[in-house]
Amino acid sequence: MGQGAEPGEGNFCSTKKAKRLMRIFTICNKSPWPANEGGSIAMNAIIEGLLDAGHQVKVLAVNSDKYSVDTDSIPIEYRKKTDFETAYLKLKPNPVHAFLNLFSSKSYNIQRFICPKMERQIINILKENTFDVVNLEMLHTTPYIDIIRKYSDAAIVLRAHNIEHLIWERIAGSARNPLKRFYTRHLARTLKKYELEVLSKVDGIAAITSTDGDFFRKHNPQLPVADIPFGITSTFDADAEAECEFPSLFHLGSMNWIPNSDGIRWFLDEVWPGVHSAFPDLKFYLAGRHMPEWLLNRNDPNVINVGEVDSAKRFLHSKAIMIVPLLSGSGIRIKIIEGMKEGKAIISTTIGAEGIDYSAGKDIFIADNSEEFVEAIKKLTADKAFCDSIGNNARKTIREKYDNRVVTSKLVDFYQSLIK
Repeated sequence: MGQGAEPGEGNFCSTKKAKRLMRIFTICNKSPWPANEGGSIAMNAIIEGLLDAGHQVKVLAVNSDKYSVDTDSIPIEYRKKTDFETAYLKLKPNPVHAFLNLFSSKSYNIQRFICPKMERQIINILKENTFDVVNLEMLHTTPYIDIIRKYSDAAIVLRAHNIEHLIWERIAGSARNPLKRFYTRHLARTLKKYELEVLSKVDGIAAITSTDGDFFRKHNPQLPVADIPFGITSTFDADAEAECEFPSLFHLGSMNWIPNSDGIRWFLDEVWPGVHSAFPDLKFYLAGRHMPEWLLNRNDPNVINVGEVDSAKRFLHSKAIMIVPLLSGSGIRIKIIEGMKEGKAIISTTIGAEGIDYSAGKDIFIADNSEEFVEAIKKLTADKAFCDSIGNNARKTIREKYDNRVVTSKLVDFYQSLIK
């Protein structure tokens, strides 16, 4: 457990009435800036929330051949206030290593994140600074727990965005190719073993949903676990005034995340033919980074592949109804929270909306097959006023339940319960 800074040191103090200000070291599995997709948005929300509350935050983020950010493009103010550093890792799967991992009990998903250079950076940071809390963003940063323990007395908290092995179990369950199904089951099995072992190594877990929190509590009843949802700054966006194409459908998401790619493939194969038959003039827009070749080569009627967009919010506001056809994944769907915040009507699968505090038919529609999607689309496209009312209800839900100041305050309370 962390001992923390001495009371009265610098601007940091501890009283019975006021929350003490803390020094927090956050290690991210990718850069939190720019905050333009689920993981980075969620990480940045915590960082900004803690900074706004007066705490000091040091950020070390993985920069990789899979997800690379030019640090010079990050605003200097942001780099300054977070004392921002990156560590470069090669994360693209190596076919030989991936094959050899079949004969290992170690998780290939995690092994790729182990890097001596990053370890040295962490050691240097811990030697030069004293922290109250080390916040590990996602399971992939946990291989460094032992080295953190060696050089710091800080409380170590895992910010769990998902139950990672559950994602791979669901991917394996929906895989049609038997070889893919066999290998992904191996990945899920070794990842589950690792994920459960980590529960005995951290001081606490900040789970992004209560469902995930219940999983961790079940497997380690003694471990402090807090349910800390994704927080959002519920301010009005000027792009909301942009002209909206009604009716229209859209999907917005990075397609190098397997659940997104698999979900869109399923939607186009199993759902879109029925939707197009019922609504022959309705268009479905696909936007996001890393569009795969198989998707670019398709020629589905009225499906428009936009690709990467300059402004996700501007694109979001230019279309009417968000489609989230996820069949796998865990944690909370940041893009649904973002869409609800912006007042969009959303149709999601049950798995896609998992972990979100919603009221089906009031602030979101749930559909798990072609018939249910057709019925939901029929209701939302028949009456623009009704569609707008669903979006307005969604915005209200987010303001009431996911305000970042409230979420940050809850996280701070959890941190402080671990360092007392």
